Parts: sequence; structure tokens; C-alpha cells
Amino acid sequence: MSAAPAPRKRGRRPLAAAKASSSPVQRGRGTAESGGGASPAHVTDAESFAAATNATPAQMADLASYRAMLADWNQRMNLVGPSALAEFWGRHAYDSAQLLRVEPEALTWADLGAGAGLPGIVLAILLKGRLGAHVHLVESMAKRSTFLSAVVAALDLPAQVHRDRAEDLSLTVDIVTARACAPMSRLLEFAWPCFRKGARGLFLKGQDVEAELAEATRYWKFNAKLLPSRSSASGRLVRVKGLRHAS
Repeated sequence: MSAAPAPRKRGRRPLAAAKASSSPVQRGRGTAESGGGASPAHVTDAESFAAATNATPAQMADLASYRAMLADWNQRMNLVGPSALAEFWGRHAYDSAQLLRVEPEALTWADLGAGAGLPGIVLAILLKGRLGAHVHLVESMAKRSTFLSAVVAALDLPAQVHRDRAEDLSLTVDIVTARACAPMSRLLEFAWPCFRKGARGLFLKGQDVEAELAEATRYWKFNAKLLPSRSSASGRLVRVKGLRHAS
């Protein structure tokens, strides 16, 4: 996804460094609290993924088909890095699937900067067949949106691909999510239209998330809770509620 300007500014604003802390972050107008949880699951292949997620045979078949399409298209389009397919089940599919464990009742999702479909395609596969389920895959790059459309059609997924910038859309969803999309202050700008329509945020982040949250408080008011990732010891899930512009 192309970079978006900082909130309420038309020019790009460099992100200032913020000091990370191992304690719960509470800085300026934003608040983040750490949450406890289980240790990461040891998922390395399809069998261990199915055991960790209780995925059905039909869901596993769709995930295998998605992985095969990703491998095929990746030879022509370089959609993911060289290690992504080798680490597909644990590092990528399970990393995406864990979002449904945190928000099991959520039916409508928006995946911003969907890229090659992580987490959005995985969510759509696992939600397939549930009444009212729908995933919006937002990806502004043509080659990636073309791939996403092909996967959605081939697997008959409850999903829609938007070849747009996230901040230019106005989607009504339960949850807005993203993975490896942008630093938190820009990511919240991307997600702002969804928050304005009542969405909650659930974002996949790495070990520097507390510094990103501290920086985001320069532009936003929000409540955020950090949850440990089930796929990576250094990963975090960030639940965001009550987002609004800082005055």
C-alpha cells in the first residue's frame, strides 16, 4: 500500500523516534495496556495447523489451494519473499488465523494493504459458510489485487477486492485489520474511515509496537490493548477502540 500523509496534514511528516518500554504504555492522549496469554503454538505444517485451529477438511483444502496459487503466481509476480512458502503454515497462515480466536463473533472484516492475502484470504477461508461473513481485501497495487481477485473467484470466498487506497474507502465492518502494512500512526489514518463507522481495530504487529503506539499518540486519542501473538514470541496483536483525532 502506498504511504498516506500524517493525520490532518497534506504533506508527509517524518515519524519521530519514540522510546519503547517493557511496561504498559501510557503516553499523551493514547493508552495501551499489555495483555497476558498462552505461549506461541508450535505450528510447522498443515497437520499442526489443523490441530491448532480445528480447521475442517474443506477449509484445509482451500488453504492448500491458496498456497498452491500463491506458489504459482509468485514465480511471475514476486508476491511474497522466498521464505514465505516454506513457512506458510506457521509464520503466515496461523499468524492470520489467530485473529479469529481473539474476535470469534466478528463476521465482517477489512484487511488493509492485503498484499498477497495475509491475513484477509485466510480469514475468508475460515469464515466461508458462516451466514453474514464477508472480508474486504483492500490493495492498491494492480498485480496484487489481480492475484487476490483470482483466489477469491477460484475458491468462491465471501470476499471482495478493492483496488483502492484504504483512506479513500468507507467500509462498514466489525473489525479492521492489517499485517505488515505501515507504522501505527499511518495505519490508524488508513483505518480511520472504518473506525468512524463503528469498527474495532485488531492489528498484527512486531516487537516495536509500543514505540509505534507512543508515536501515534501525537496524532490520535485511542485505547489499545497488547496481546501476545500465538505464532511468534516477538509478535503482538493490538486491539484498538475509541479512535479519534487528537485536538
